[in-house]
Amino acid sequence: MSELPQHLMIVSVRVDASVEADWNRWYDDVHLPEILACPGFEAACRYVSESADGRDYITVYRLASPQAIHGEEFNRRRGWYHYAPHVEANVRLFTATNASMPARS
Repeated sequence: MSELPQHLMIVSVRVDASVEADWNRWYDDVHLPEILACPGFEAACRYVSESADGRDYITVYRLASPQAIHGEEFNRRRGWYHYAPHVEANVRLFTATNASMPARS
């Protein structure tokens, strides 16, 4: 069993359908690799949820420590650039309260 991460940053996003396909390409091909190149960002995974009123996305980042989000390189690369008017986002940082709890068999 792999260890669960100690520190997570979760970004939840709703993006206008008019730019969604282009935004997804930019996010996957440009934004995500840039963020993962920042010190303290170890891994990421994107998820999508479809509903009657559109799609919601989350990206879960595994961080080495909460300090990763205060790094100079991360702060230069963060943001939605020209997509900002089309994006509603929420960013939350989480730290484990109980680092290791074995899975039940």
